[in-house]
Amino acid sequence: MKILVLNCGSSSIKYQFIDMKTGVVLTKGIVEKIGLKGSFIKNERFDGDKVKLEGEILDHQSGIEYILGLMMSQKRGVIKSLEEIDAIGHRVVHGGETFQGSCYLDDITIKGIEDCADLAPLHNPANLKGIYAMKHLLPSAPQVGVFDTSYHQTMPDYSFMYAIPYSLYKKYGIRRYGFHGTSHSYVSKRACEILKVDYQSKKIITCHLGNGASITAIKDGKSLDTSMGLTPVEGLIMEKEEIDYSSLNTLLNKHSGVLGISGISSDMREVETAAAEGDERAILSLKMYQYRVRKYIGAYAAAMGGVDLLIFTGGIGENSPDDREKICENMEFLGLEFDKKINNGVRGKELIISKKESRVTVMIVPTNEEWVIASETRDIVEQMKTVK
Repeated sequence: MKILVLNCGSSSIKYQFIDMKTGVVLTKGIVEKIGLKGSFIKNERFDGDKVKLEGEILDHQSGIEYILGLMMSQKRGVIKSLEEIDAIGHRVVHGGETFQGSCYLDDITIKGIEDCADLAPLHNPANLKGIYAMKHLLPSAPQVGVFDTSYHQTMPDYSFMYAIPYSLYKKYGIRRYGFHGTSHSYVSKRACEILKVDYQSKKIITCHLGNGASITAIKDGKSLDTSMGLTPVEGLIMEKEEIDYSSLNTLLNKHSGVLGISGISSDMREVETAAAEGDERAILSLKMYQYRVRKYIGAYAAAMGGVDLLIFTGGIGENSPDDREKICENMEFLGLEFDKKINNGVRGKELIISKKESRVTVMIVPTNEEWVIASETRDIVEQMKTVK
């Protein structure tokens, strides 16, 4: 089975086309600046062939048409017909309480995703654009939605509830949902596979540290708690600014976080460079970032009654030895013995970075959310065939 994985943002489309039989990513890439000046598509084929094409890309359907055109092109293609695309798997950010797991996308489930748009106004509408486009361009191919939030639906009520009037939860669904579920699921299971231990009996803390970041406590194979809540940001600190909802939304989602503190960038590499040069705000933003991660690790270890496995993933988690080292400082009281020598210089590879005598195993596990989406899509499509 060959599956096209789509991750549609407000002005971008990330994609991978995967042969599930061999595990080979036949082609992958990104469409950027959709509907904006300077639109382009970058594509990389399995044999290393790369291309960047610039042109006017007015909407998501046009962007997907570009992708499909490249996939079938004589010079850079990997298929001869669209019929070779057996299914499409979509990343969908928010499934609310409606979607407990991945699902086949039909009119009913698509309506359910539309109904969740209020919970993720920056993400679900963009995800839906990809679904609508594929429904129009390739109506015979089954589509599957894989939700960031569904992995966290195992959280108990005392973990996901906020201390607000209960009526607001019942009326508007205001509660902790959590995100990056495909990543937390993949790296925790992959780590246990590498270590040859039982996933269902371990206490695991996964740190997805990237442009978006979240930490999850996983006990006995289930998400117990996670750092992201109703939205990726929690706690409003700008009440006296007298700004409207739209401006507030932009302030929180576009101008806060590491960028807001450092005043330099949301790219941690640029912030680290500035910090190394002595920039005080960059140094502060790094200290805040590392402190928050340490705080959650300690809290989740307490919540689970200990921790067996600590995992770093995501762009920063996989590629920043300094952040990993600073986060793991003074963790000996948990039984965590960090190996600075092994950690130093390691980027983007599966590796144990704790000492042999450490009671807590610390690992780097590169995430593979696209593979999770493709696998979920394959399983659901095969189940549908069995039922028929």
